[in-house]
Amino acid sequence: MTQCRHFAVDCPSRLLFDQIADKWSMMVLTVLDGGPMRFNAIRRHLEGVTQKALTQCLRRLERNGLLSRRVIPASPVAVEYSITPLGRSLQDPFKTLYAWTTEHLDMVEAARQAFDGRDAA
Repeated sequence: MTQCRHFAVDCPSRLLFDQIADKWSMMVLTVLDGGPMRFNAIRRHLEGVTQKALTQCLRRLERNGLLSRRVIPASPVAVEYSITPLGRSLQDPFKTLYAWTTEHLDMVEAARQAFDGRDAA
């Protein structure tokens, strides 16, 4: 596959980047870092996510090979999600990004306040 250098609209990497870098995808992969979980357990860890948004996110991650979905034959039937080796390869970059956000949050907040104060003046 050729590499897209200018984020062309038809570049496959642009779509993949959009699908793995959205907030719910990053949070789901982080929540599943500890091991497989059922849908409602994932949802309880992600305050504010709707059932529809979580369902769409899980399907996208599964389609991209980052999650696996296992049906548990019980009554009622349950579904469990876990990270695939491909999805696990994102853990280090996500942890680095999270560490950056916590390390620089005060500086970002100061920049926001300066920006907002400039607009108010």
